[in-house]
Amino acid sequence: MTHPPQGTVRDWLDQRANEGGIAFVFPNETKQLTWAQLRDWADGIARNITEKGAAPGESIALIQPNGFEGILALFGVLYGGFRATMINLVAGDEAISYALDHSDARLAFVHDDQKELLARTMPARGIRPLNPCQKGTADLHPITEQTHALLMYTSGTTGQPKGVVHTHASLLAGGWTTAMAHGLTPQDRGLCVLPIYHINGLCVTVMGSLIAGCSLIMLPRFSASGFWDTAQAHEATWFSVVPTIISHLLHGAADPDATTKRRLRFGRSASSALPVDVHRAFEERFGVPIIETMGLTETAAQILSNPLPPAERKIGSPGQAVGNRVKIMHPKGPSNEGEIAVHGPNVMAEYLKNPQATADTFTRDGWLLTGDLGRMDADGYVYVTGRLKELIIKGGENIAPREIDEALYSHADVVEAAAFARPCATYGETVEAAVKLRSGSGVTPHALIDLCHTRLGRFKSPDVIHILDDLPKGPSGKIQRRKLTELPHKALG
Repeated sequence: MTHPPQGTVRDWLDQRANEGGIAFVFPNETKQLTWAQLRDWADGIARNITEKGAAPGESIALIQPNGFEGILALFGVLYGGFRATMINLVAGDEAISYALDHSDARLAFVHDDQKELLARTMPARGIRPLNPCQKGTADLHPITEQTHALLMYTSGTTGQPKGVVHTHASLLAGGWTTAMAHGLTPQDRGLCVLPIYHINGLCVTVMGSLIAGCSLIMLPRFSASGFWDTAQAHEATWFSVVPTIISHLLHGAADPDATTKRRLRFGRSASSALPVDVHRAFEERFGVPIIETMGLTETAAQILSNPLPPAERKIGSPGQAVGNRVKIMHPKGPSNEGEIAVHGPNVMAEYLKNPQATADTFTRDGWLLTGDLGRMDADGYVYVTGRLKELIIKGGENIAPREIDEALYSHADVVEAAAFARPCATYGETVEAAVKLRSGSGVTPHALIDLCHTRLGRFKSPDVIHILDDLPKGPSGKIQRRKLTELPHKALG
């Protein structure tokens, strides 16, 4: 398919049901769904929601972990033409309460394990729980490509979270960019360990599988000890993870068997930059090529991807634009660095109830500003150099935290690393970093600082390195620098 998908999720699920085949496998629940079974469930659930008085495009909250029930609820909401409002289960009560209230959700699919969460975060108007296994008979609403399909709240660094709205068209386009970039076919079987209340898990693995007609193994969470066993037992051909997961697999004891290595066409990395040394060490140890990519919630995940082997992959770059256009806004300096902007069918419709934020995110001619800094080479490969809001400004000089992260990851004992700024009376800001080390490591903060001096020079190197049991992470496994800056010194020391 060389053009963005036409129609709605309802249309695509009907098509897959007619073609047949396995859709989802849930190893932890010893269950599976064919596309035909999923369509029948989705149809009945959609009619039940309609019977409850929900209007087309109305928010229906999903308070669900990855699993059989969560997939039924998701496709039931989408099939009925409602707005699947994905609640981040680890966002904290305040953020969840805000999302439930701001979205105007009156109905919700609530997993048994999350009922107490809903009770704590319920807005004053109340929310009526729905049974995902209950079917209805009401006539379905007519829907179009522009009907709202998804509402997902960002974990912004300042202020309240913003509600990203995707239509059926942009949601399907998000799955299409993945399927096209990675050559997915009905013979493929993905392994999903990222939560579907995060854009990577939802668009890359779930929507990508819908568009390609392939099947998906779904686990409730990532397990370093069980990852390769699951890939082997259920014959995965690809997986999508984040850099911290790649690092944990690299430092873990488990290895895939020879058959699994041969079967896995690729692993996919997204959500944050993959350190070059980790990338190369993973491929050397496991023999599975890693395709680095880049995406945003606002773009239904992927905007950039490296090609599959044997085409050229440029280690250190998340690749070229696939399915959309990407450019560097206002490039300056010898490196032509500027803000990365994107234009394409996978771009969001709006931030819900926030026209000012929507307007600020788009240029006058419709390009979405990502907030990421980068440069583009002559072949169209983008190199991300940092986030506008994460730059450390020391003595008037810009320092990208990623440079420091890369230096720290070059040490074989470093499993997780993140540099961040601390206020400083002399320089305005100074550099600190936090790391997680492999079990049994004896490396000291001073040794890591010396490593940074060698690779970066003294000015860019951290003055302090804190060794933690774990670094704070979001739902996808992406390290959250801002939470490091919020912790008191004594918690980091």
